[in-house]
Amino acid sequence: MADNSAAFLRFDQIEKHFGAVKAVDRVDLAIAQGSFVALVGASGSGKSTLLKMVNRLAEPSAGRVLFEGGDVASRPLPALRRMIGYVFQSIGLFPHMSVAENIGIGPRIAGERLGGARIAELLELVELDGSYGERMPHQLSGGQRQRIGVARALAGDPKLLLMDEPFGALDPVTRDALGNRVRELHTEFGLTTVLVTHDMAEALLLADRVLVMQGGSIVADETPRALINGAGGDIAQGLVAVPRAQADALAGMEA
Repeated sequence: MADNSAAFLRFDQIEKHFGAVKAVDRVDLAIAQGSFVALVGASGSGKSTLLKMVNRLAEPSAGRVLFEGGDVASRPLPALRRMIGYVFQSIGLFPHMSVAENIGIGPRIAGERLGGARIAELLELVELDGSYGERMPHQLSGGQRQRIGVARALAGDPKLLLMDEPFGALDPVTRDALGNRVRELHTEFGLTTVLVTHDMAEALLLADRVLVMQGGSIVADETPRALINGAGGDIAQGLVAVPRAQADALAGMEA
């Protein structure tokens, strides 16, 4: 059994209720530093709610979230969020701010103003030219806006990167390219990354560890290889069956 007390990120008997609905049901989970973890499940399974309790976009109804051994509820919110990069599905760029201003918003709130060289460096990390800093969000494609979202999440040099369905609205080619780039950045900067996705193929290809949620609980906790080899139970295998069937159908077309 894992030593939860030494975990980089720990969910300690976490619950979240919305009225009579229990969105997260007594999750006890330890995540090691440097790991890339995917949270997979159908809509309403609790995965996004669980993620939001790390940087206190949602507060638990019971239990604690521990980050580097400390309860996130006891930390000043700006300092906590400076240590945690967050990428939203909806991207959430401020339409009246330039790309450079959007990227620098987190450090600015914490009292630091990023210079042009740092903005250009962050844009380069997500494979965009430094000139994009002068553009406005409406001048960008969906893929470019999401790249800006990743650059903004990295602007504070976070230790932990949280990603909530970040690629869901992108076309398949852009989605694949950006997912691979995020995985490279994870390795390059020694991040600990938690990715929420409904796409099991994405989870299998990007993550080191896959957690399957159903009804607010974690029902499977496996490596991608173990899932492909049949581990994790019926719910997990039901999700694995989708990309497997697609791969078989494509292979059949080659015959």
